[in-house]
Amino acid sequence: MYELDRQKFGAFVARLRKEKGYTQKDLAQQLHLSDKAVSKWETGGSLR
Repeated sequence: MYELDRQKFGAFVARLRKEKGYTQKDLAQQLHLSDKAVSKWETGGSLR
């Protein structure tokens, strides 16, 4: 099974979000998630 590097994934999400000019809250609303979930992704805390 492939193991995803949470730090790299978080940096990728943050870079794309910023390129689009979204805040974490904006992205969370687009994905129907909480802004805390997006924050956890970006910091590598969780991918759920």
